Amino acid sequence: MDALSQLNIETTSLESIITSVGRLMARFGLKLVAAIGIFVAGIWIANRLTDALRRVMERRHVDASLRTFMVSFINIVIKIFVVVIVLATVGVQMTSIIAVLGAASLAVGMALSGTLQNLAGGIVILLFKPFRVGDTIETASGKSGVVQRIMIFTTELRTFDNQTIYLPNGALSNGVITNLSRGKMRRSDMTLSIAYGDKIDVARRVILDILGRDQRVAADPAPMVFINSLGDSAIQLTVRFWVPYADMAIVTADVMEQIYTTFPKKKLRFPFPQMDVHFDS
Repeated sequence: MDALSQLNIETTSLESIITSVGRLMARFGLKLVAAIGIFVAGIWIANRLTDALRRVMERRHVDASLRTFMVSFINIVIKIFVVVIVLATVGVQMTSIIAVLGAASLAVGMALSGTLQNLAGGIVILLFKPFRVGDTIETASGKSGVVQRIMIFTTELRTFDNQTIYLPNGALSNGVITNLSRGKMRRSDMTLSIAYGDKIDVARRVILDILGRDQRVAADPAPMVFINSLGDSAIQLTVRFWVPYADMAIVTADVMEQIYTTFPKKKLRFPFPQMDVHFDS
């Protein structure tokens, strides 16, 4: 009887344990399902809120640089908040979450000091606006192109050969940036050569006539043609004129082609490298 009683007690204890474990699993399963639902709904709401915020900013004509930065920043903040709620739903204590977030923030801050520098660089770019979305810039690293987006950590640049480059904001804010879009008019300096013996005033008149016929070339400041140097085999001329930045490359190419076709008609020669050799008899 003692052995049978002990067996019954052990069986009852095992059933109790299994029942308790089953209840715990059921409760955890419900919490897990609820957490997954909250996560999916939270991500969906985060995307919808950021889309709505983007549309509001567009209607209010908020600066495009600030718009892309704020949308990406708020999207990340909302998603972090959703993750915290999911952890709390599963059963993680809020104090534990705060402690973990604090420790993680310190560790991440030390490990990702460069990333935080990029965040600070993005804020500096938005505050001081050395460039905006749509500007053409050239960076200290030699990268150049049109700014597409200014995000939290990086700036998206579209190069002239249609490549996409992501530049860290920290390096951008601390480096030299040449903004090619701020000045509407740009000066073009061309260097060409004429042979010794050719008439400089004729060459100057031909070049100024070509520039004067092009409506894209500014009349004020007036184009200039002057001697740059007297080379070993040619007279170096500098042609200086002002054009809108958007037309600079094509105008320079057109002017160079017209000079090439017009000079021979005016008996102006393009010299080749040459050397005079004298023999002593």
